[in-house]
Amino acid sequence: MPETRYRLMTPGPTPVPAEVLAAMSVPIIHHRAPAFRGVLSGLLGRLKEIYRTENDVLLFTASGTGGMESAVANVCSPGDRVLVVSAGNFGERWASIAEAYGCDLVHLRYAWGETPTPEDVASMLNEHGGAKAVLLTHSETSTGVVADVGAIAARVADSGALTVVDAISSLGAVPLETDAWGLDVVVAGSQKALMTPPGLATVSVSSAALEAARTGRNQRFYLDWARTLEAQDEDPPLNPFTPAISLVLGLDVAVSLLLDEGLEAVFDRHVRLGRACRAGAKAMGLELFSPDEDRSAVVTAIRTPPQIDAGEVIRALGERHGITLEGGRAELVGKIVRIGHIGYVDVFDVTTALAALELVLAELGADIERGIAVTAALEAYGEPARV
Repeated sequence: MPETRYRLMTPGPTPVPAEVLAAMSVPIIHHRAPAFRGVLSGLLGRLKEIYRTENDVLLFTASGTGGMESAVANVCSPGDRVLVVSAGNFGERWASIAEAYGCDLVHLRYAWGETPTPEDVASMLNEHGGAKAVLLTHSETSTGVVADVGAIAARVADSGALTVVDAISSLGAVPLETDAWGLDVVVAGSQKALMTPPGLATVSVSSAALEAARTGRNQRFYLDWARTLEAQDEDPPLNPFTPAISLVLGLDVAVSLLLDEGLEAVFDRHVRLGRACRAGAKAMGLELFSPDEDRSAVVTAIRTPPQIDAGEVIRALGERHGITLEGGRAELVGKIVRIGHIGYVDVFDVTTALAALELVLAELGADIERGIAVTAALEAYGEPARV
């Protein structure tokens, strides 16, 4: 019999289109050669379209966390007050980075699964007399929550603080308007909705953020925005250090695929995939952990029945069916499974994951009607989305 087909259904890394893999497989070219500099020039321009910004977009060979660290290292100085808004694992990462760079941390911490509100952020800023920056997570993949960053940013702007956003899993999946929402720093990673293997971080930076970086007193070298921007301002642009050449070639193709599809169509597709996944889970009688709303279009977090350990479900899915899902973190370990549906994913990937989840849960003793999840998912996917 043929080997079981492998399916990656996590919120990152995500599946990579054949066109992207093909672009990455060509012989290596030199990073200072005209051919590569031409690709980099086009990529930086197209990234602005994805970000919906006129601001500079900086490119680093790093994970998304490297982009987050660059934001704190450049914008903040030791002793600066920063407000971290945390409702899951990656909000906690913002806090850890801020502490590592000597910031005066004010932490607005929600229970995992809750959604941050503009009112809470404004109240915290007022209580503490403002902040240099507010560090936000747009899509919290540990819980499935997508925050209303636009509304929060409007309240942050009233305080004079910089708005710094982790959009690592949201950029290219759900609406994000860098300029229209007044976002000063937005960080993304190649391995999520941008459909490229891990290893590249992109960071859009406003003029206010660049001004803060000019006077910032934190030490930095590789992640220094000024050094990166100086190289990218060359004509054609350069990287200040040797970049991940193959990944850059792949990301160039990936962002072109997204723009060819059209961002509104991309957002529509992700809303419908989220609806399909949630409908399938509910049809099985499972309880959603992530919100049951169209904005929650990156990952669906699902509670497993109380008597069934989520880790056992995930192991069985991988070993028997070749499907990789993610479990919970921290207090959610063993309690939830997370199905990612961003990037190079279609409804048949989602229905396959749901069918396998249904099968494994039934094998582990859950009382589930067989075949019901796929029908519900397909019906939900067929409904037109409004984003």
